[in-house]
Amino acid sequence: MAFKQNVLNARHHLVFLLGLGLAFTLVMSLEQQEFNNDLVDKLHFSATIPDPQPRPLTVQERQWAETAWQYFEANTQAGTGLANSVDGYPSTTMWDTASYLMAIIAAERLQLISRHQFSGRLSKLLSSLGKMPLFDDVLPNKVYDTRSLAMVNYDNTPNPRGIGWSAIDIGRLLVPFNILVWQYPEFTPQVQQVLGRWNLQPMLRDGVMFGARVTNELTEFVQEGRIGYEEYASKSLSLMGQDLSQALRYTDFLQMVEIDGVQVPTDKRDPRRYKAHNYVVSESYILDGLEFGWDRISHEFAWRVYQAQKARFERTGILTAVSEDNIDRPPYFVYNTVFSSGQPWHATTDTGEDASEFRSLSTKAAFGWYALYQDDYSQQLLSQAAPLTSPDRGFYSGWYEQLQETNTALTANTNGIVLESLLYIREGKLLNVGRQQALVQLAVQEE
Repeated sequence: MAFKQNVLNARHHLVFLLGLGLAFTLVMSLEQQEFNNDLVDKLHFSATIPDPQPRPLTVQERQWAETAWQYFEANTQAGTGLANSVDGYPSTTMWDTASYLMAIIAAERLQLISRHQFSGRLSKLLSSLGKMPLFDDVLPNKVYDTRSLAMVNYDNTPNPRGIGWSAIDIGRLLVPFNILVWQYPEFTPQVQQVLGRWNLQPMLRDGVMFGARVTNELTEFVQEGRIGYEEYASKSLSLMGQDLSQALRYTDFLQMVEIDGVQVPTDKRDPRRYKAHNYVVSESYILDGLEFGWDRISHEFAWRVYQAQKARFERTGILTAVSEDNIDRPPYFVYNTVFSSGQPWHATTDTGEDASEFRSLSTKAAFGWYALYQDDYSQQLLSQAAPLTSPDRGFYSGWYEQLQETNTALTANTNGIVLESLLYIREGKLLNVGRQQALVQLAVQEE
């Protein structure tokens, strides 16, 4: 009843919420169209996939949540309310800011912080998002200094113009925005103020997402998103009433590749033509499950991506939970993939250089798969990842396979996803639009 009372206390925002409800209906309609696709009809859908029901956290799981929250206690900038993407490094992206927002929501629901602390952190962060400079005065820059809100390069040097925007990152940020306007409507005015400064239209063309970058001093627009990430980011944009009809389609560029005996979904777009690599990793499927609850196709694809990792373990004896991650030494960021560049189990930098020596078990992937399946293999993953903690700054990013040592990078994304995963165990999917839409409509009727 708390949500219903919040809605009644925020009547002047109901039109905004009901508009989101109509967008949700559109997303469901698009998914049904996808299911009628011939390629999807030919897929063999798995008969049994684990589907654990929400339950209270154990004492140990509660302690893990407290550990993950320590990262944000140590890395939030008092002046701006932004959190550092990496421990002690005053820089952030919109993706990592979304992870921090999700961490705040999880911390409040898990009673790691008081409602007063929750409101204070959110208000300061949303205030900063509402006044930070925008790339070309259109959309958030890819990177900001967390102390000053200045647009910066990836090395955190100031760049007054900025370096472009990421459509995928912005789509990720809209997930907690949607949660706030549906479940914490007192923050709707601040969310509206942030969104009111943005112009989403240059980012969206004919139902497809485009990022921006600077090339020879000019703004260049590049299609963004590959299978998994493209559909994930499109869902939140669609819930904001945007047309992502093409980006939401799984099958246009779908190619199934056999990896360790499992048919895994991959993206057949040529990186040379589309100027982006195709990485099959855990994170996009994990976030889709935790936040939206999978649709029929992503449910099947996530299971296959997970099963391939389990099959590699059975073949090699190496616990496998791969995703992109910061690492604690050069090149500082590695894509540990199920498949990329035509190779299974490829570890690579963003420039395509081999990074096999840094192939890792990812802490966030281990926690995410455990939350979603809670089966024997995910329990083994968790047993490897759970001890990888700093005494007072959260969970480390993972465990190096070849080096046999901890990847001691500490990040907002790892600890945010750990918190999301633990909240999912207790509550199920985090963006429960259907339920909230029904409560909004009931409140309108009672008025």
